[in-house]
Amino acid sequence: MLTLLRPLLAVWLYMLPWGQSYYNGFHYQDISNGNGNSEIYFNGVRLHVESPQPLVSATRGSSVILPCQYHYEPELTAPRRTRVKWSWLPANSISAPASPAAFTRETEVMVAMGNRHRSYGSFRGRVRLRRSAPGDMSLVINELQLNDIGQYRCEVIDGLEDESVTVELELRGIVFPYHSQKGRYHFNFLEAQQACEEQDATLATFEQLFTSWEEGLDWCNAGWLADGTVQYPITVPRRGCGGTDLAAGVRSYGQRHLLLHRYDAFCFSASIKGSVYFLKSPDMLNFTEAVQACVSDGSHIAKVGQLYAAWRLMGLDRCDAGWLADGSVRYPITRARVNCGPPEPGVRSFGFPSLYQKFGVYCYR
Repeated sequence: MLTLLRPLLAVWLYMLPWGQSYYNGFHYQDISNGNGNSEIYFNGVRLHVESPQPLVSATRGSSVILPCQYHYEPELTAPRRTRVKWSWLPANSISAPASPAAFTRETEVMVAMGNRHRSYGSFRGRVRLRRSAPGDMSLVINELQLNDIGQYRCEVIDGLEDESVTVELELRGIVFPYHSQKGRYHFNFLEAQQACEEQDATLATFEQLFTSWEEGLDWCNAGWLADGTVQYPITVPRRGCGGTDLAAGVRSYGQRHLLLHRYDAFCFSASIKGSVYFLKSPDMLNFTEAVQACVSDGSHIAKVGQLYAAWRLMGLDRCDAGWLADGSVRYPITRARVNCGPPEPGVRSFGFPSLYQKFGVYCYR
């Protein structure tokens, strides 16, 4: 039986703003197999979209470029009317939520056609296209924020052709465990999110926790992560922390109910614009006095995330216990020494003492 071939030239017409039409140059062939089914074959110019850097690392508050380039094969001599759309899947989107309402979809960041563009949501006024060369549709994000991390999609549309590439954006920072003033395991997922945000941080992603584990983070209490799972990092296997039979690693309780189950939180803090410092005072201060002392010095009492970021990213080293905004007392050590706690660097914690006790204070300006 002979196969019937019905070549068709698909000429797509698009109306320009002034009522003219143009042909976009893409050719397709409709091949019928004789059984009523057909396939579309491409036989013209082809659109390619790519990124030379699929993972970009940046610091909070800086400007960052997410590379995206497109070209045609074979190359074209005349410019074309292409539409570019950047969208974003936040790193804190929940991949397997306890309820459908918890799922986060891709959201639009920016769309552009020619010299016209529009940005959306929290990106409004902070994003633009680089356009350093023909085909360059790289996204520039200014004033990078904690919640900007995640997967960005660069989509180039030319008539029927639609190609895209993704770029992952991560921030350099520090993961720290955090628990309620009431004690261990008091946060459901939403409360853990709020607790981190109140300390100038966000819930950590698994990738951030895993990187911190590789760098030596060892913590035997389980905490929420941004994807709705509960996990904890162990570098030294021991009893009560998964047992000695398990190798070192990040232990996982898997996906938990976002509202009913309660654990601690793993927060992520990135670099800060200002500075954290220990306020020199002739007297020790209770919590109320500590808050006022920072205000009188032209600053604010520091948050836990700010202290961790200053310790890890700015080398803050001080062997003096001081109040922080959540009512906890801590101090940062980068150079371990006698009478300053354990032999390893870290942020030491006195927990949440009575607000009437006397300590120093860490301020943020």
